[in-house]
Amino acid sequence: MQELNIDTGVREYRINGGGVLRFNPSDPNVYSRFLQAADRIAAIEQEMAEEGRAAQATGQKALELLAKADRSVKEVLAWVFGEENDFDRLLGGVNLMAVAANGERVVTNLFAALQPQVQAGAEAFLSAKAEALAAAADAREAARREAAR
Repeated sequence: MQELNIDTGVREYRINGGGVLRFNPSDPNVYSRFLQAADRIAAIEQEMAEEGRAAQATGQKALELLAKADRSVKEVLAWVFGEENDFDRLLGGVNLMAVAANGERVVTNLFAALQPQVQAGAEAFLSAKAEALAAAADAREAARREAAR
């Protein structure tokens, strides 16, 4: 079997010296899903908080709710960045609902670190798209001038 190797724009990001996240930051589908993920994750956090209050969760029940929310958030991240990115493995098993040393949830810190990469990728995509449209317009104008001669 022959193999084709093409540039798909995939970049690699080592997370805290551990696992490697792979995705194309200029993929508009990734950008769109990234923007949607914030709302999905907020809904997961809200659901966790409501279930915790309703059950007056402490101890084991609270841990179960945190584990459930962690699995749900990791599913969202796999949806955003691709199933090949196992966030449990990438983050060394850390629960994304855990609070980091800076007082933020781990998932919040992850999004804050990824946002500039995804934003720059989206801007690169839009710039390339604009350049392609300008080149196409120039080509049409040149063809129109040639036809007018």
